[in-house]
Amino acid sequence: MVLRFGLVSLAVDAVSDGARPLSGPLLAQLGASALLVGLVTGGAEAAAQGLRLVFGPWADRTGKYWTFTLAGYALTALCIPLLAVTPVLGAAGLALASVLIIGDRVGKAVRSPAKTVLLAAVAEPIGRGRAFAVHKTLDLVGAFSGPLIASGVIVATGALWPAFAVLAIPGAFAMALLFRMRRRIPEPHGPLAAQGVQQAPGVQQTQDAKAAPDSRRIAAKPKERLSAVFILFAVSAFFWSAGLVAFGVIAFHLTAAVDVPVPAVPLVYAAAMAAAALGALASGYAYDRAGGAVLLVLPILITLIPVLAFSTVMGPVLAGALVWGAATGIQDSTVKALVADLVEPARQGTAYGVFAAFEGAGALAGGALYGALYGSRPALIAAVAALQGVALVLLIATAVRSHPRTAPGPALEPE
Repeated sequence: MVLRFGLVSLAVDAVSDGARPLSGPLLAQLGASALLVGLVTGGAEAAAQGLRLVFGPWADRTGKYWTFTLAGYALTALCIPLLAVTPVLGAAGLALASVLIIGDRVGKAVRSPAKTVLLAAVAEPIGRGRAFAVHKTLDLVGAFSGPLIASGVIVATGALWPAFAVLAIPGAFAMALLFRMRRRIPEPHGPLAAQGVQQAPGVQQTQDAKAAPDSRRIAAKPKERLSAVFILFAVSAFFWSAGLVAFGVIAFHLTAAVDVPVPAVPLVYAAAMAAAALGALASGYAYDRAGGAVLLVLPILITLIPVLAFSTVMGPVLAGALVWGAATGIQDSTVKALVADLVEPARQGTAYGVFAAFEGAGALAGGALYGALYGSRPALIAAVAALQGVALVLLIATAVRSHPRTAPGPALEPE
């Protein structure tokens, strides 16, 4: 089932990431100003992170993780192909395109916490570190292949709209696979707000069972707060995210300071995605053996990025891009495995939403940091090193306090 979740992410990331590089050119073609392009794309990314604070707790309260997962994936599968019709709608096309671009990222916010809870549940028997690593690797294959598909269609047709239309194919495949999986995988646990216990999948609950708790059920406290160690981990995520530069800044540096031709920039990005896959796999397998301590490498990698990536020599810049890829691969895979092990199952949707908010806030602060200090490389390196020093201290504290839950063996009993 982990592999099937990975194939769904591969297909949907091919849809979403195939369209993302084309959003700006499409909006410009429809008459948007640079300001409007920035507002739409920036608002879309803000929605993808910030709205998880809404949909994560909502999924926990209702217990309908599959409903949120299906709805979120359906938004992307519908919004992206519909961009193909916007060029023929005249003035209304710009408004519709803006809504659809934001709708795709809202779909990410809707599905991400719930889907991660489902993945954490099916991954537990094989090891969450390994499962999240495999899932992220397939996800990255989609993120790499989607833009290539779109680019090939544009070259073949000479127009943007067919590239969006063809992305309906992987979207339809993903939805068909999801509906098939839905029939075989139950909800991991019941609604948090409506019940005081959780039940093992496949165990028929009777009136007597409702009244008398047994060993197969775990108490769920609707008012229970997220643990202190989880909050500590989330705060560390703010600091490492504040130092993890967006690839767009690296791409700007490649063209502005290293004189790399624009068509070569996607090749650098592809190499970074390969490094991300390796980072996710290596850290995931190590996590299942060593626990959360494996994440101590993350702030070290992030500290190296401005040292290498903002050189004026191509070799170090390429190395910096590969380090950036490895860091993002770990952040998007093994980090999620530790979140699952720090939080009781009935609170995981909420936890992923809260965690994404800390990461998003850090990324926003980091964007301002890199923008302000880009012209002074020593100051930028020092600022990132200081942020990662704080992140490292917080991660050490997290690893020490979480060790009993993340040691090899089942940290949480299967429900």
